[in-house]
Amino acid sequence: MANSDTKSRPDEGELVVASISEVQKNGAYVKLDEYNDLEGFIFIGEIASGWVKNIRSVVREGQRVICKTIGVRKDGTSIELSLKSVSEERRRNRLQEWKNEQRAKQLLKVMSEQLSWSAEKLQKTEEELAMSFTSLYSAFEEAAMNETAMADAGYDDDWVPQFIEIAVENIVPPFVEIRGNFQLKSENTNGVEIVRDALLAAESFSNEEQEISVECFYDGSPNYRIELKAPDFKTAEEIWEKATQATTDFIIKEGGEAEVWRE
Repeated sequence: MANSDTKSRPDEGELVVASISEVQKNGAYVKLDEYNDLEGFIFIGEIASGWVKNIRSVVREGQRVICKTIGVRKDGTSIELSLKSVSEERRRNRLQEWKNEQRAKQLLKVMSEQLSWSAEKLQKTEEELAMSFTSLYSAFEEAAMNETAMADAGYDDDWVPQFIEIAVENIVPPFVEIRGNFQLKSENTNGVEIVRDALLAAESFSNEEQEISVECFYDGSPNYRIELKAPDFKTAEEIWEKATQATTDFIIKEGGEAEVWRE
């Protein structure tokens, strides 16, 4: 995703978010929202496929559009854009990406105000998170999906718990992930089969229709890993309890030992 903090102008071929600032007979001037309102121009031939009788029937002042960058002078004084080169699907996806990033910026700003951060601290943290997770929104999304995401990325600051809380409360991720570990032991002659069936007991809680996935992996006896994905935290927690309980109950019933912990 484009970021005005790291780039002064877009690259050729990049999709940019722009606002129409002036409409003329031969095209439209725009301000690039992510590049400190850098000016660009859409020639009338790049406004729409086919002949445009009245340009104002296609674009208007104040309208937000998604354009493809088709020409950039090295000095950055001229940015040529195309509206017609962007498909409806790419336009929709790019606009949603931009909206997500704006929302993420607002959430981080609210948190910074609660913590009395300086403007410099806010900007630095935003840039670092965007670099670590490819975008600020991705940082919030990862934190909402995976409770260890921030720690895995090397963040152990005192503001991290509040960041995760805000992410969970405000971001609806595509899925939530919980990871953990088993230590399973069985002295029976058929101990391998017992452990296998115990892990299958956990995996039996997978449900494709409900978008629930439970997978177990061998990490070297007696250690095993469990990865669970669900559409939301409530469901993930419920399935975690049921799946891990099913495994430990099975092992203990067969005279073995079981221990489980989350990462």
